[in-house]
Amino acid sequence: MTYHLDPFGCVKNQVDAENMMACLDKAGWIAADNAKDADLIIVNSCGFIESAKRQSINAVLGWRKLYPEKKILLAGCLSQRYAKELAETLPEADGLFGINDITGISQAAARAVGKTGGKPVGHSPQAALDVQPGKRPLLSLPGSAYIKISEGCDNRCSYCAIPLIRGGLKSRSIEDIIGECKTLLGRGIRELCLVGQDTGSYGRDFTETVVGGLPGLMEAISRLEGKFWVRLLYAHPDHFPLDILNIMERDKRFLPYFDIPFQHGSEKILRLMNRRGNAASYLDLIETIRRRFPDAAIRSTFMTGFPGETEEDFECLLDFQQKAALDWLGCFAWSREEDTPAYAMKGRVAKKTAAQRKQLIEERQIPITEKRMERFMGRVFDVLVEEEFEPAADSPGEEAALDEGNLYLGRLPFQAPEVDGAAVISSARPLKPGELLPCRVFARAGFDMRVKIGK
Repeated sequence: MTYHLDPFGCVKNQVDAENMMACLDKAGWIAADNAKDADLIIVNSCGFIESAKRQSINAVLGWRKLYPEKKILLAGCLSQRYAKELAETLPEADGLFGINDITGISQAAARAVGKTGGKPVGHSPQAALDVQPGKRPLLSLPGSAYIKISEGCDNRCSYCAIPLIRGGLKSRSIEDIIGECKTLLGRGIRELCLVGQDTGSYGRDFTETVVGGLPGLMEAISRLEGKFWVRLLYAHPDHFPLDILNIMERDKRFLPYFDIPFQHGSEKILRLMNRRGNAASYLDLIETIRRRFPDAAIRSTFMTGFPGETEEDFECLLDFQQKAALDWLGCFAWSREEDTPAYAMKGRVAKKTAAQRKQLIEERQIPITEKRMERFMGRVFDVLVEEEFEPAADSPGEEAALDEGNLYLGRLPFQAPEVDGAAVISSARPLKPGELLPCRVFARAGFDMRVKIGK
């Protein structure tokens, strides 16, 4: 039997998808690059916000319309959160599979195609961790891999449905994570991206005698040999573990890249979000990081339209944005999610207003990010090569660069996978995707950087 996987959602969801593929492959299923060649289409869904839910549902409906004869399995967060409802209201799906036990995907797939009967439904509130550490197929670009160090979250932000879907914090053991790192490095991976709903909380569900939290994990990774990057993603600002800065200073393989979701600059809104920090404490954290790491890249997310957000609150957010001068920023409008505390909050902001505020944040961030990128001009960094680059016909500058050799796309230390700008690489010799090589930055095009291999 063959399957085609259609992935949605965040990179944590991607790791789940990769583990599903590992289990299916082990059970004898064959992955198909194209849905037309598959017996089963698996939509790995996202259930975080309304727009993501609609996207996943529309994927099922779209595949059903395109291939009425094929079997479709809706997997992932959406199935986990709305298993009973979807079983009754989405007949277009031949099966539902949650995230409570990834190892059950092969049985769910067999039932979806009618091999064992019954309609699989996933409903446990606690998600499973990696089941094929380091050995799973990778959906990321060459040279990079995501390592999920924990599952679930205990922060209970009032707008967030993640604890409803994935349960409370559950950290993997350091030994298990190190084993996965070794396996991935042995496969030629050169960038290890540590992810979790909140990486800064790693190990808080253990006793101190068992694990030293995120610093303890990083110390263990630091003992590994070889040339590679380690990138930390998603650390809650209210309990950011400052001890990790000491480790990053000692071991330069830990990139000074900080993904810290501040969400807002109004203390009133932050309290309604069930967050303890404020603009002043967050700016202090940013200043501390930049004082110790002048090349630090800080990414964050902002939310507009949270219930109770007045024009004055939004001005606080704009003021925080200007003072923080973040390197990278994503912004989204609040989504009213069932069973979250914010669902019933008063003072709801009109969707149009929230969208306009989101657009203003994004527009104001463009010159901030471009200015932040200017400080890297003329500097030498390692670049991770990802793929060959075919310039568009209307890009004369890129076409001219071909006269100097080959063009590739990759990323610099201050560019995380998929969310930040890219590096357009010029090289006199052919490069291999997955290589980590020294380069010099010589130009900027919007958020992207032009680099040349060699110092």
